Formats: sequence, structure tokens, C-alpha cells
Amino acid sequence: MSRTQHPDVILQEFLDKRPRPQKVKNLQAIHDLCRTQHEVGSRDFSISAIGKLCEDRGILKARGLYNAPLADYKALIEAWAAYAGPAMPKPIKLAATDEYVTRIDDPAVRILVQGVIAERNKLKAQLNTLKAATKVVVDRRPVAGVQMDATRTLSNGLTDSERRALEKVMSAEFLAEQGWSEVELGEIVNTRGRTVFDPGFATGLRKLLRS
Repeated sequence: MSRTQHPDVILQEFLDKRPRPQKVKNLQAIHDLCRTQHEVGSRDFSISAIGKLCEDRGILKARGLYNAPLADYKALIEAWAAYAGPAMPKPIKLAATDEYVTRIDDPAVRILVQGVIAERNKLKAQLNTLKAATKVVVDRRPVAGVQMDATRTLSNGLTDSERRALEKVMSAEFLAEQGWSEVELGEIVNTRGRTVFDPGFATGLRKLLRS
């Protein structure tokens, strides 16, 4: 029995075996359910997905599809899966912070804010690594005569346009336009009180600008 055959053909092959009336009823019900799913454009014909729909409609218990006695039902669903083609990949779900950043209209400001978030995530990852270490040795000696001053490097690395853009992010006018506000500990929240940027975002950004 080839999986490239139309599901109607597969169903008829099962019916030709003259199964019990209850099995005929279940086969037809599953076939009709899968046909409806295909007609509305669904491409998810996994056993778990169709099994849940079968259970919701009182056709049979979803877990039963994994048992050998119901192999024909499973084969019919698999025939529909082959006929419909591969399932569409699920959309990538953005983190809450990333979702809010995409709403910033000014591309220059959006890029800078993304950079600040990326730097924050990098520092958080480094901090977690340090917390996991049982012993940390800090070498503060200059490397090849270079003075390692992270604050100075960050501040000197900002151009005038970058500085102005970051100042705009923290302006009351910009926050109001986005429907955001700053609360305790430098956290940025929306009108519903949900966090847009974590605590320390606003205070850290101001420290960067003051430096």
C-alpha cells in the first residue's frame, strides 16, 4: 500500500475487507474529519493533532491511535498527511522585549536599542557563568600595553548621532509616543503594566550616556 495513493483509495481498501460496522463508522468519521481539515487548508495531520480532534468529536480516544488494534485508523491519517504534504513550520515566537522593539518606527533608534539589549543579554550570560564558577581569578593587568577600561571604551565608542538617538529613547516624549513609562529601578512598562525592558534598562542607559 503506497502512501502516495489518494486517501479515498486507502479508505476503500479498508472497507473492502468488510470490517465490523463500528469500524466502518469510525473509518468514515476519521476520513471525513481529515477531509474537512484539508479543505480548510490545514497541513497538520500528525497523529496527536488528529487524535485530539477525534476525541473532541467523540469518535475515539486519542491515545488509542497508538495501539496496534487501531493501526488502520492511524494508516488512514498518515495517508492524509502524505497527501497534504509536509506541515508548515511553526512561526518563531518573539520574546516580549523583541516584540516591543519591532514597534519602534525610527530605524536608527530601533537598531541602537537592539544593540543595547544584545549587550545586556551578553552581560547577563557572562554573569551567570561567573555565578556558576566555584573560583574566579580576575587578571586586571593591561594586555600588550592597552588600558582595559570598559566604561571608557563604551562611552568613547558612541558617535554624536548614536548618542542623540539613545537620548531620544529615554526622552519623556518618545516614551509617551510608544505608550511606555519608566517605573522603579529603571524598568520600562507599557500601559498595561507589562515589562517592555527589564529593571536597570533606563538607569543603565543614562549611566552610559553620562559617561
